[in-house]
Amino acid sequence: MQDVIAQTAGKGPLIDPFGRAVTYLRVSVTDRCDFRCTYCMAETMQFLPKSEVLSLEEIDRVASAFIRRGVRKVRLTGGEPLVRRGIVSLVDSLARHLGRGLDELTLTTNGNQLAKHAEALAAAGVRRVNVSLDTLDPDRFRRITRWGELPRVLDGIAAAKAAGLAIKINTVALRGINEDELGDMAAWCGREGHDLTFIETMPMGEVDEDRTDHYLPLSIVRAELAKRFTFRPTDYVTGGPARYVEVAETGRRIGFITPLTHNFCESCNRVRLTATGRLYMCLGQEDSADLRAAVRRSPSDADLDAAITEAITRKPKGHDFVIGRGGPRAAVPRHMSVTGG
Repeated sequence: MQDVIAQTAGKGPLIDPFGRAVTYLRVSVTDRCDFRCTYCMAETMQFLPKSEVLSLEEIDRVASAFIRRGVRKVRLTGGEPLVRRGIVSLVDSLARHLGRGLDELTLTTNGNQLAKHAEALAAAGVRRVNVSLDTLDPDRFRRITRWGELPRVLDGIAAAKAAGLAIKINTVALRGINEDELGDMAAWCGREGHDLTFIETMPMGEVDEDRTDHYLPLSIVRAELAKRFTFRPTDYVTGGPARYVEVAETGRRIGFITPLTHNFCESCNRVRLTATGRLYMCLGQEDSADLRAAVRRSPSDADLDAAITEAITRKPKGHDFVIGRGGPRAAVPRHMSVTGG
C-alpha cells in the first residue's frame, strides 16, 4: 500500500496495472540512421526537425527521473545512437548513476561508427553493447542495409572487443535472405566469443516490401540450429525479452526473441522513450505519453514525475503484433527507428 501511495505522489517504484515493476528504460536518442535496412526503413526517409528532438540534457533529465523511480537498466538506441552529436557526453553524464541505482548502461548500434567510439564508451562505464548484424556476406550486407560496408562494421566490433566491451550480436532472421547462413553466424559468434540473439521481423512502419515474404518463425530456425549444435538450458537473462540457451560446442549463448510466434509480454519490465520525448509503454501499441511537454513546461521535476506515474497506469498487458498477407501495411505505423527498439 505504501508503494502505491508513493507512486501516486511521484515517488517510489513504478508498478504497472498487472503488478510488473518497470526496471528497464530504452531511450531513442535519434531517429536518424546511417543505414536503411530493408526490413526497418523505407529507402527515402523524412527525419525529425531538431526542434522536436530532446536535447541531451533533456534526455539525461528524463532518464534520471526513471532511475530515481527504480529503473536499473538504461539502453541507448536510435535510429543509430552513435550518429547523435555529443552521444559520448550523454553516456558520461548518465554513468554517474552506475552503482547509485543504475546497474547497467548500454547501447544498441549497427556498428558503423563503433570503431570511433568504442574506447570512449568503455571509459565512460559501458560494459556491453549489442551490434545489429544480419549477415557475414559483404554483398548481402550491402543489399540488406542498402549502403553499408561489412568490413567497417567488423572493424567496429573488433575495436569494441579490444576496448573490453562484451558484445552481443542481434540478427533478424529473414526467409529467403539470410536463412541459409544463420548456423554460420552462430558458429562465427562462438569463435569470436560473442553471444547471439535471433529476432523475428516485426511489423513496424511502412517499408518498400511485404514483410510476409521474409517472415521466418524462430521455431524453424531453432530446429535447424539444433541439427548442428547441442543446446543446453540456462537461466541466463539480460532484462530483455530473449530466451536463451547455451551452445555446448562453443560455450556461448543464443537467444530467441519471438514477438509473433511466442508473445513475450507476460514478464515485460520495459518502457521506451522516443527522441521526441514520447513514452511508449508497449512496443506493439500506439498509446503513448508526452514527457517532452512536462520537461519543457517547468524546471521542476514534479510535472515529469506525475506524467511518468500516469503513463505507467496505462501500460497494457501485451502487444498487438500480427503479420499476414495484404501488402506492406504495418501493425503499428511508426518505424522501429522512432521507438528505439
